Amino acid sequence: MMLHPTLDTLVQLCLNGMLKALQEQLDMPEIQTLSFEERLGLLLDRELSTRENRRLQIRLKQAKLRESAAIEDLDYRVHRGLDKALMSRLAGSQWIREHLNVIITGPTGVGKTWIACALANKACRDGFTVRYLRLPRLLQDLAMTRVEGRDTKLLTELARTELLVLDDWGLAPLNDEQRRDLLEILDDRFKTRATLVTSQLPVAHWHDAIGDPTLADAILDRLVHCAYKINLTGDSMRKHSVQLTDDPTRA
Repeated sequence: MMLHPTLDTLVQLCLNGMLKALQEQLDMPEIQTLSFEERLGLLLDRELSTRENRRLQIRLKQAKLRESAAIEDLDYRVHRGLDKALMSRLAGSQWIREHLNVIITGPTGVGKTWIACALANKACRDGFTVRYLRLPRLLQDLAMTRVEGRDTKLLTELARTELLVLDDWGLAPLNDEQRRDLLEILDDRFKTRATLVTSQLPVAHWHDAIGDPTLADAILDRLVHCAYKINLTGDSMRKHSVQLTDDPTRA
């Protein structure tokens, strides 16, 4: 049987999964024991999984996650106030479907960003569009794009993203323009998209940190009251990851 025209056709149709699977079948003598329908099913399954993996890689690339983290690798051995039942619930991504938020607070080094990226990674695997951004950098970018007349495009992109991760909330005081930008972002997402925020600052201090009481009320109303809250405690995880060895060359 001349398969070269068939292989060429699969290439032209960009059916790369089926092409790879068919090439593998040609090297498997035992494949002849399967019916045509069974072999075709295997080819279609490979094409489907190849396309799903390609779409996942695109979502992960667009997400630009700071950490390569997976929720399955979450370490519960170090006591830092993690609720295992809550983390299991969040790992199901239902909160994203329901357009709710997650707030992760705690001192530096306890794993806020890692956990945020792990949940974001799971969201990508569950088919959601994700974007990771450090809030200070985002506010700077918005100011720059406003000067260039591109701020509306950026805000539209953020509004369409199904899960927006805002890391390092409350690191620096906000000016009036930044407060209004933050309100604009959260207002676009309220009850339509999910947002995940990490901060070293306890939620109780956010109102004062925002600076303007009226805008603070509006911002927090759209973020805090419909959010799962994770308050991490304990020492920096970096202390647990450092492995010290005796080195006779060191003083």
